[in-house]
Amino acid sequence: MEISSLISAIFIGIIIGVLGRLAVPGRQRIGILWTIIVGIAAALLGTVIAEVLGVADTKGVDWIEWLIQIGLAAAGVAALDRSKGRGRLRR
Repeated sequence: MEISSLISAIFIGIIIGVLGRLAVPGRQRIGILWTIIVGIAAALLGTVIAEVLGVADTKGVDWIEWLIQIGLAAAGVAALDRSKGRGRLRR
């Protein structure tokens, strides 16, 4: 992976994380840093899944890949929010 690819992954991850967070209804109890980390992980994992499915390289915008990534980010944000919420209830 080249440095430009890594920078692109971080930038796309930020966008994916924010879109994933917007897809989850209600208020999330996680910070923006966790949102970005979840977004980067979702962007990388979503790209791998899209490549396996054969939808990563299409003509024009890769809408299916974006939807996979946003879905993963939304699931990650929701899971992290739930785990943060449980930790606060125990105290």
